[in-house]
Amino acid sequence: MSGTHAALIVIDMQNGFINERSRHVIPKVVELVERWEATGRPVVFTRYHNYPDSPFERLIHWSKMQHAPETEIVPELRRHAARARAVLDKPIYSYFTSEGTDLTAREGWTDLVFCGVATESCVLKSTVDAFERDLTPWMVTDASASHGGQAAHEAGILVAQRFVGAGQLIDTKTVGELFDGRDGDGPVTRTDPRR
Repeated sequence: MSGTHAALIVIDMQNGFINERSRHVIPKVVELVERWEATGRPVVFTRYHNYPDSPFERLIHWSKMQHAPETEIVPELRRHAARARAVLDKPIYSYFTSEGTDLTAREGWTDLVFCGVATESCVLKSTVDAFERDLTPWMVTDASASHGGQAAHEAGILVAQRFVGAGQLIDTKTVGELFDGRDGDGPVTRTDPRR
């Protein structure tokens, strides 16, 4: 589509969110980032940071993700983060901190492609927030996972389908079909029987 500008937003691929239930997603995210970088389009990484007496601590009694090495990007993605357009630190679920909001507006991005951890929290919240800002969100389901397990991942997908539309949930193969990299703009037009 003419006049469309896309960025890949890699959500919270940090050591503290990787366990036996989410580790499988690392190679998929690496593959997606490498393919996206090859198109010349921008990549942004986010890092979640908890803090003492945060709502996460006070209300859900969760105090992890306050210090390194938990807060660091996983080793497999560090070199990609080092050359990304930005690495945004956030104390909330969403990519849309004031810094993320400003960056998106300044760059003129209209389509945001989300992947990472966790599907049912930070990836979902970022996707929905993009939708509510009149941007076009895309959730890459096979490059997203939950440290809470498969049921939490599937719950995130179900809610995302209801919130932003099933057609906005895609897999890594479809990312390549939609965003072909010819000129840095995209996505290309496609026919989707679900619409």
